Amino acid sequence: MLASLLLLLVVLLLSLAFGARPLSLGDAWSGLVDSGSASWTVVHEMRLPRTLLGLLAGVALGLAGGVMQALTRNPLADPGLLGINAGAAAAVVTAISFFGVAGYTGYIGFAFLGAAAVSVLVYAVGGGRGATPARLALAGTALNAALVSYVSAVQLMDTASLDRMRFWQVGSLARAQDATVTSALPFIVVGALIALALARPLNALALGDDAARALGSRPTRTRVAAIVAITLLCGAATAACGPIVFVGLMVPHMVRALTGPDQRWMLPYCAVLSPVLLLAADILGRVLGRPSELQVGIVTVVLGGPFFLYFVRRRRVAQA
Repeated sequence: MLASLLLLLVVLLLSLAFGARPLSLGDAWSGLVDSGSASWTVVHEMRLPRTLLGLLAGVALGLAGGVMQALTRNPLADPGLLGINAGAAAAVVTAISFFGVAGYTGYIGFAFLGAAAVSVLVYAVGGGRGATPARLALAGTALNAALVSYVSAVQLMDTASLDRMRFWQVGSLARAQDATVTSALPFIVVGALIALALARPLNALALGDDAARALGSRPTRTRVAAIVAITLLCGAATAACGPIVFVGLMVPHMVRALTGPDQRWMLPYCAVLSPVLLLAADILGRVLGRPSELQVGIVTVVLGGPFFLYFVRRRRVAQA
């Protein structure tokens, strides 16, 4: 864990240093702590909000992916499985097209409400108190398909919403502002605390509902709390950055190889290493795309696609 925290610190400093105007690590640190430094404005007005948002979004996506995989008992689950991203996107495109909302601070409220509404609907359609991992996954997949179709229809009919949405949908940290960070922070903090508190109940739930009850756990309460945590984490991160995929899929698998399936270890490691992956992908996009940049959502797709195919193929070989 100490090595992971040190790696996170290094990536945070690199995120402050790299950009259209590269800075040395010394200049980046000076710009962070010394108001008289020549790099103070660049660091505090452009790179610090971006770095903090990447940190928060990484924590949110990593914890959401870990909780979601434990909840559904599906190692291929990610924050898009239950339709959270699609619910946020549908709410944002509705806000843009019908209410004229503009700016990320305006998107956050609508995206969070959309994610929360879809989470409640998935839980209800999946069977309520009788919900099972398979039912939740099927309900989420069906609602995701319907919401994606709705978003596409609205964008085709309203070119203004298409122009505004196309930057948000890619998934990017480039337009981060102080207001974006402060708006997302309370939701992610609360969601993270709930997720970390669910480590023991999720361990019990992995043994099956009957075994979990015998151990004193309450499966229904655990599932409801997990869905609340996923909603808070995914809703806030998706609203602020757009739907960034594969972070919540890749990091839990990497962590599981180090810690095993115990959620008491997995979830804290996911919270530390997910922002490392997200910020590293953002730095890579800034370096490879100069003088412009590649959005972090594109980089994570390029990195995550081969990982996903490799994992699926490995599972098939193991089953064979």
